[in-house]
Amino acid sequence: MPRPTAKLTAEDLAPVSDPSGPRKIGPTGRPMPDLPEVLPPTKTGPAQVIAMCNQKGGVGKTTTTINLGAAIAETGRKVLLIDFDPQGSASIGLGVQPHDLELSVYNLLMQRDITPAEVIQATKVPNLDLLPANIDLSAAEVQLVQEVAREYTLQRVLEPIIPNYDVILIDCAPSLGLLTVNALTASNGIVVPLECEFFALRGLAMLTDTIGKVQDRLNPKLEIVGILGTMFDGRTTHAREVLDRVVQAFDERVFHTVIRRTVKFPETTVVGEPITTYAPSSQAAMQYRDLAKEVLARCPAG
Repeated sequence: MPRPTAKLTAEDLAPVSDPSGPRKIGPTGRPMPDLPEVLPPTKTGPAQVIAMCNQKGGVGKTTTTINLGAAIAETGRKVLLIDFDPQGSASIGLGVQPHDLELSVYNLLMQRDITPAEVIQATKVPNLDLLPANIDLSAAEVQLVQEVAREYTLQRVLEPIIPNYDVILIDCAPSLGLLTVNALTASNGIVVPLECEFFALRGLAMLTDTIGKVQDRLNPKLEIVGILGTMFDGRTTHAREVLDRVVQAFDERVFHTVIRRTVKFPETTVVGEPITTYAPSSQAAMQYRDLAKEVLARCPAG
């Protein structure tokens, strides 16, 4: 499985002299890099597996998973979105009703006779598939405790489909329990959506501690792809100060792209599709396309 590599160098980020003047300063207070246009892939797989993780709820994690997946799928890459939250929010956000599911990711984890092909569903978005979840997944947290090598269960079931996709995104539950540890063990990268407010910032230290333990004990290949500022309102001093503190602490690990607050995101949940298809020319859609460029630059796929 390929390992994420941060391809943006200090030279890329430095202001440059050109006929149009210095590079634009982005919302993170750093010059915006010149990201290359994403070319269509020449082949499919093996997939980059990226966990979207933050133990604090309400930080835009599921919204980011759906819209980042859709933006990457627009580049021609084959993307699988795994709903790994018993609330099934990612499934709902892609138009699937969790209570109507006959098979979900729970069955794939706990029943050896179930194959990924039986559970994976195509979505309305070309190149984007979904491995859905519902409340049954909450039982897996308890049942997996009795299993041998319980932290590797998700990795085991994903192994056969790694060659079939370019990117696999795992929407983790807002906790640091056994399901999240499974997601981190199965991944080779992690994206941390972070709401630009103080309490979200406090929880980041706990998350980085958990990531360090997983790296040491279970998955040495795990790397932080980037930290993403979400729900950003540049009009408030508080949001700007929080984002500035994150950049000071994590420097180039913080994405240059920032996702701003907009009324469009709740609307997309109601219609069950990503912002890239619901409002393709909106600023929010453009921000997720920029984020897709950054993620693919750090984790080359296809």
